[in-house]
Amino acid sequence: LLRYTGADDATIWVETGAACEVEVKVDGSSHRSRTFHVEGHHYALVRITGLEPGSCYEYSVTLDGEKVWPEEGDPFPPPVIRTIKPDGKLSLAFGSCRVSAPHEPPYTLKRGIVRKLGYYERDALYALAYNMRHQRQEDWPDALLLLGDQIYADEISSGTRDFIRSRRDPDKPPEEEVADFEEYTHLYWDSWKDPAIRWLLSTVPSAMIFDDHDVNDDWNTSEAWIRQMRAKPWWEERIIGAFMSYWIYQHLGNLSPEELEKDGLFEQVRKAPDASRVLREFAYKADREVGTSRWSFYRDFGRIRLIVMDSRAGRVLKEEHRSMLDDAEWAWIEDKATGDFDHLLFGTSLPLLLPPALHYLEAWNEAVCKGAWGTPAAWLGEFIRQLLDLEHWAAFHDSFENLVNLLRSVEAGEHSTGLPPASVTVLSGDVHHGYLAEIGFEQGTGVRSSVYQAVSSPLRNPLGFPERLAMRAGWTRRGELVGKALARLAGVEEPAVRWRLTHEEPWFENHISTLEFRDREALLRVEKTTPEDTDEPRLHKILERRLA
Repeated sequence: LLRYTGADDATIWVETGAACEVEVKVDGSSHRSRTFHVEGHHYALVRITGLEPGSCYEYSVTLDGEKVWPEEGDPFPPPVIRTIKPDGKLSLAFGSCRVSAPHEPPYTLKRGIVRKLGYYERDALYALAYNMRHQRQEDWPDALLLLGDQIYADEISSGTRDFIRSRRDPDKPPEEEVADFEEYTHLYWDSWKDPAIRWLLSTVPSAMIFDDHDVNDDWNTSEAWIRQMRAKPWWEERIIGAFMSYWIYQHLGNLSPEELEKDGLFEQVRKAPDASRVLREFAYKADREVGTSRWSFYRDFGRIRLIVMDSRAGRVLKEEHRSMLDDAEWAWIEDKATGDFDHLLFGTSLPLLLPPALHYLEAWNEAVCKGAWGTPAAWLGEFIRQLLDLEHWAAFHDSFENLVNLLRSVEAGEHSTGLPPASVTVLSGDVHHGYLAEIGFEQGTGVRSSVYQAVSSPLRNPLGFPERLAMRAGWTRRGELVGKALARLAGVEEPAVRWRLTHEEPWFENHISTLEFRDREALLRVEKTTPEDTDEPRLHKILERRLA
């Protein structure tokens, strides 16, 4: 995988079958790294330096001198590293929620009944790879942002299911769900092994953040949920395996070469003959002690900054003080939002702004769980919270207000020495339907930013028909009024922000979104997969809107 790409450097992530020296050859130069070892698996993160800004380089990978990538006869173009352009242009593709399943019918049929009736349908990431195969390089995305649920630990692939059945009894908890680090490695392999996906991830630099299904549905919903899960005898191995594998497969590649140089854990792992104990201790502590690791990160693309916020693992869940992030991490985000940017992007797996009816429902639920209607109602509220997954930003009132206030101050130019950003956009996934909402604050004077919430979900895991009806109702005026009345009865104040759809209704098909920037201009394009039975999938545009 090509992970980080800057103006003059990059990182290549590799998993190998045995310990070896990994060499990446770029434009006549050679960059090497020894693999590190974790529980029988071998990995390397090779740092590429000395590149020219705005340039394109073909590269190859060898293991102990033997060329292994690209493979002979690969039908896709050679993998390349494209450094960040100095001219203010950027194309950023983003999406979330991708179940790994075969690409030929009828194996795309979902399992289960009612909630999961239907098909996984075409994979938008798979379709993107095939579209790129027929495009000019200059039309490819410059970067890919994956906003959660890259894997489904509780809705596993067929290959991982077969592996589980080969090593333990699937009728015993956690049954046909991932149980430990070894099973997580198979889940990642199934998700990334398809030739089209392998080529895409080796050619387009990717940034990633986790969401609940990377670990377990409703992960870190509440303090009560955590107590219930920690009481299960299989949970500790599951959560340790989740953090270990996330750190290796996703988090390492989010960091720049400079950040990697300062990362003490990475240095320990690289030096250890077997880093299993080091990572297991780290993973246990990361789960038990908020703030052990900062999973949030940022990337600069010239004068465009992307801040990706961890809205899942860093939560503070004491009922008297619920917060999406601890104080130190929030201070870090405020600091990174300060500067002179043409555009500022906030990535968070969970949408800040939901369908209005759902927003008020979650705000009501949080108030009830805190005791607004008494102790018996609080117990019922916790049951409803877990049943309906009411754990987005709206259910963390103080964090919601903090992020809204940050957006307002950035929009007003309070974090800039010159002009405020031309656009400020919150990028999210999770909810398995997509939309673009325009955000409004009280009118002020002077130049102000355009502010949006853009949700792109799913890449491959569409909602069933009943859930689609519920989400559509959430955007209606009647649904909003009902939710607002319920929230008022629990003493919830009106939010200091307004938002509305910029189009008639949300879209539910598998899709991927792309933001295109040129200087202070910004445009959003949304493309869904075509359902027709053709040899190669295609993407079909369903929205194009100028944001700035």
